[in-house]
Amino acid sequence: MPRSNRPRRGRHAPVGAHAGAQGSTEGPALDLNRALFGTLRTETKRGLEWNVQPISATSALKPYRCPGCNLEIPLGQPHLVAWRADGLLGKEADIASRRHWHSHCWKVN
Repeated sequence: MPRSNRPRRGRHAPVGAHAGAQGSTEGPALDLNRALFGTLRTETKRGLEWNVQPISATSALKPYRCPGCNLEIPLGQPHLVAWRADGLLGKEADIASRRHWHSHCWKVN
């Protein structure tokens, strides 16, 4: 069987580099948390600041109870996690009090 003379990626070239690449051999840095968990954003609801983090279906590894409708968010269903961004007790207390919401329930509440 004849062998291939093509250079193989990964042996000698850094990740993101390929034959004929111009300029830098490194691609843009990827934020793993953003890729896995979505983009954290801040929203204002009823005069309070909230951090809102979308959770993808592949990252939804446990069932949760939605505080908006009191129904279960099943395993594997995309949803949101929300916690206070301007709480009085500090960042640790705000993160400890985060809640998982159905996307629709978060919008209507």
